[in-house]
Order: sequence, then C-alpha cells, then structure tokens
Amino acid sequence: MPELPPPRTLSDRARALTGGLTQRAGAAMVRLGVHPDTITIVGLLVVALGAAFISVGSLQVGGIILLLSLPLDALDGATARAMRRVGQFGAVLDSTLDRYADGLIFGGFILYFARLDDERGILLSLASLAGSFVVSYVRARAGEAGLSVKIGWFSRFERVVVLLLALLVPPLLWIGLWVLAVGTNLTAIQRIWYVFKHLKEA
Repeated sequence: MPELPPPRTLSDRARALTGGLTQRAGAAMVRLGVHPDTITIVGLLVVALGAAFISVGSLQVGGIILLLSLPLDALDGATARAMRRVGQFGAVLDSTLDRYADGLIFGGFILYFARLDDERGILLSLASLAGSFVVSYVRARAGEAGLSVKIGWFSRFERVVVLLLALLVPPLLWIGLWVLAVGTNLTAIQRIWYVFKHLKEA
C-alpha cells in the first residue's frame, strides 16, 4: 500500500490562500531592488521591538508589533522566489533568525514575569521556548536524514496564532501560555515518533 502523504498543516493552508498576494508583493520588492535577506533581518528587528514591549508589560502593544511583522515573514520567501534566487543560504538565514525571534519573544515574557516575581509564568515561558526550539530542531535533523517532517499540532504558524491571541486578548494570556507550553512539547514528541517510525521502516 502506498504511503499516505502527511496531513496539510494550518500554515500550508494559509500559504495556499495568500500565495497570489505574496507572489505579487515579492515581485514588487524585486522591482524596487529589495533583497530578501534584508527583509528577513528587518523582520527580526521588528520582532525584537515587540519583545521589548512585552518585557516591560505592554503586552498588547507588543502583540500589535508582532502582528505587523507577519507579512515580512512571508515576504522574504516570496521575494527570493520572484528573483529566482539560487542557493540555500536564504533558507538557512530565515530559519536561523526564526529561532532568534522565538528566543526574543519568550525572553521578553521571562523578563516580564521575573519583574512580577511570577515563577509560574517564567516556567511556562521556558517550556514554550524549549518546545518551540525542539519542534524546529527535529524537522531540521530529520531533513538531514532525507525525511520531510511538517506534521504536528503546533508548527510555527499555529504557535504564532496562539501567541498573538494571548497578547492581544488579556484574558487569554494564561490559557495561551499553557497551550504553548504543552502543545509545543507534544508536537516535538509527535515529530520524534514520526521520525522513529519512518526511519525504522527504512
């Protein structure tokens, strides 16, 4: 029996829905002479600004800034495709700066909760950060073994949605942090199990 393809993630569906718009925006960036790596770096700087607001307790302002950074996260790849970029450096840079972005955001939460002397918030933020890193790490290592791993309840797009809801809607803050802390680590386990099964069969 042929192997079934992995299920489409929420990020796959969002990419399909917005593909035409991002394609046109990427082409516009190429015409303006904007390099995709520049967009990637600017995106990280915007995230750093949002994380700074989170760290001082301005959670909704931080959420709005992070929301504004989302188009940049899609635009760098669209620009690279529009300019028919050859090579893998852009993808490596984008993935690496995404990890820095995760660290900045949850680092902002940790500083915020440290100021409040809130150990529960610090632990949830650390668990969310660790889970987010491991989800991406498993995918990268599996890729080295020739296995594409996109499965899981909390890929990056899902994490961003929950994070933004937690920041922009104050009553959802603790629910969002619990969901991220548990969901990211369950997703990491999902991916490890997926890799184990497929490499064992291979």
